[in-house]
Amino acid sequence: MPFAVYVLGLAVFAQGTSEFMLSGLLSGIAADLGVSLSAAGLLTSAFAVGMVVGAPLMALFSRAWPRRRALLLFLAVFVAVHVVGALTPGYGVLLATRFVGALANAGFWAVALSTAVAMVPDRLKGRAAAVVVGGVTIACVVGVPAGAVLGESWGWRSAFWAVAIVSLPAFVAVLRTVPGGRGGTDVDADPVSVREEVRVLTGPRLRPVLLTMALVQGATFCAFSYLEPLLTRETGLGAGWVPVSLALFGAGAFAGVTVAGRFADARLVAVVATGLAALTVGWSALALTAGSPVLTLALIPLLGLLAFGTGTALITRVLGLAPGAPTLAGAFSTTAFNLGATVGPWAGGLALDAGFGYRAPLGVSAALMVLALLVAATTAKSRRPRAGERRLSAVNRCARGRRGSPGERPGTRL
Repeated sequence: MPFAVYVLGLAVFAQGTSEFMLSGLLSGIAADLGVSLSAAGLLTSAFAVGMVVGAPLMALFSRAWPRRRALLLFLAVFVAVHVVGALTPGYGVLLATRFVGALANAGFWAVALSTAVAMVPDRLKGRAAAVVVGGVTIACVVGVPAGAVLGESWGWRSAFWAVAIVSLPAFVAVLRTVPGGRGGTDVDADPVSVREEVRVLTGPRLRPVLLTMALVQGATFCAFSYLEPLLTRETGLGAGWVPVSLALFGAGAFAGVTVAGRFADARLVAVVATGLAALTVGWSALALTAGSPVLTLALIPLLGLLAFGTGTALITRVLGLAPGAPTLAGAFSTTAFNLGATVGPWAGGLALDAGFGYRAPLGVSAALMVLALLVAATTAKSRRPRAGERRLSAVNRCARGRRGSPGERPGTRL
């Protein structure tokens, strides 16, 4: 595996820390800037919206650039907005920096995924995607708790400074290790038109995969966002168990990304199918057993493993099905991922506000996984050739075997 792929994972770690760390900083931000908790919560929403719209826009914006230049620009903007955010005395400026930072993050994600996959042979593409996505899981395990500790000890601004500082080594490493081809493609490759890339990504092969990815991530973040009230008010655990549970989920997610990276290249469809079924059962089981501390703590890391392992396999699936969209494949994957991360918590919040109890988000997660299974099953069924088509395909293969492939002179087959 090229060292540059791990460098991209390091950069994603810093950016993933920024994306999720506000969950432990909202009270300090609200008190310091004189705003309500709900207003502070909009900082997370601004980041999520920036991620959804930013991935395709930033990928298009930078598609004609050398990939190293694009990655460096996105990283530089990301560092700059965190410095501004750490210094600003006003809420409005901080809100703007979160949105701009998300645009830079989304652009980096999109280019980084395509770049990592382009640097390795086919047999390692799943593992390369797993290294990049692994940066987010490490952020959940290490970065987010560390940001909460910094915010508690030295104020929320120190967490912003830390993200900017951690990003600087990644900037230098990208500058020194990442090759300079266009938008994740080889330097000598002919550019693909935007229309052609969009045609590939919105075609019947990729639409259901992207929809499935959004549903899986929606289920994951729906449950993850409301884990704290579930544990403290339904399971009966003390507040001290919340960071432990988050770390367990993050550790499971890291294991899932690692496992998916090793097995997805050889058994991609099997990994996706198994993950979808297991997640449907898993979220349903957690909803039923949330009153038991032992069972809940046992299921949390397992669900982290399944959620991020399946998500990584789906990203690999998109990149593998879209060789004709070298610029926008990573962008569409990023958008689907973050669309789910935006809609899932919103849907879980609606269920809570409707008075269905603290297990309600888990029920929503299970329902989203049922939808994901239906999409995947319907797609698989629609692609299965009919009996007549199979016979015709067999006849055509036999004919090609006798005649040779098109354009091939008789007697030239080996």
